[in-house]
Amino acid sequence: MPTPSPINPSLDNLTPLDFTSLNACLAGVGAWMDHALAHYVPKGEPEGHLYELAADYPNRGGKRFRPALLLICTGLVGGDPALALPSATALELFQNFALVHDDIEDGSELRRGKPALHRLHGVPLAINAGDLLFSLVFETLQDNHALLGAERAHAIQGAFLEVFRRTFEGQAYDIGWVAGNTLPGREEFERMISLKTGWYSGRGPCQLGALIGGADADTVRRAGDYGEALGIGFQLRDDLLNLTEDSGTAAPTAMGGGYGKERGGDFAEGKRTLIVIEMLERLSAADADRLREILTAPPEQTAPEDVRWAIDAADGCGAIAAVQARAAQQGQTAREALQTLPPGPHRDLLDGLTGYLIMERRA
Repeated sequence: MPTPSPINPSLDNLTPLDFTSLNACLAGVGAWMDHALAHYVPKGEPEGHLYELAADYPNRGGKRFRPALLLICTGLVGGDPALALPSATALELFQNFALVHDDIEDGSELRRGKPALHRLHGVPLAINAGDLLFSLVFETLQDNHALLGAERAHAIQGAFLEVFRRTFEGQAYDIGWVAGNTLPGREEFERMISLKTGWYSGRGPCQLGALIGGADADTVRRAGDYGEALGIGFQLRDDLLNLTEDSGTAAPTAMGGGYGKERGGDFAEGKRTLIVIEMLERLSAADADRLREILTAPPEQTAPEDVRWAIDAADGCGAIAAVQARAAQQGQTAREALQTLPPGPHRDLLDGLTGYLIMERRA
């Protein structure tokens, strides 16, 4: 059996976050997450079949921007970010759970620069490790009772549950289109991305941070409006990087590293992205038919030359440029929403993070 961990990782040993610089802040958040994840992810037997697997994706690093959003938004409304550490950690645990299951559902080859967990250990063990990560979310949230009191801890858990449900609804559209060999229109795509990435990569973290910090309901909502616009823009940027970056074997870090996924993998996996929608509107009838064949073929039957053709076609027909413009529009929407929130260094950090995640990020 694993060695049980005491409630509450020591908050006294944490170096306070530096909210004067985006680089310093994200580095500090990464250090906090390393500290907390080492505490909350158990060690012990069955190590080689469970706990080692559950720790794999968290140990590969990542940008950690979701917990950063939560912690910054806690400080934005006057709260103490240290008291938000369990919630930020729970969000990162959920992110890693979602990645393990997403990689299985999508048939992905790589994650954060290495083979996906199910490629290393098989689907059954990977699913079980992902399930453990999801259960650890709730174990971690238990610490909010001691830190924040029962009433606020209950509200935070309710907010997390809404994030989970919205994410699963969005994922159902995303993988349902692939399973049903259907291609969504713009309106359907907008609904999916708003539910999925808009919630767990933006609205959820920002609303949770504001809630933990003690903000009123209107401020929590406005923080969420900013976060949703940011999350959608982040996903559009991710879809672009899948076609434009060739860094699948380099793990992503807070402000650098590789993209961590195989270039063009979205085409091989049949992902329905805004780039695909733009392509189908712009390509000739024959080329559009070829793209549909690529998207609806099993990933193992998609040849590398088909992926290269699709990438070139996306660029040549103007789909990439169109999605770049849409991402920039999302960044502007996020920044406009940000202006409704309290001014100060925390808002300045969010403005810098917006520009980085949506427009400047290369990996």
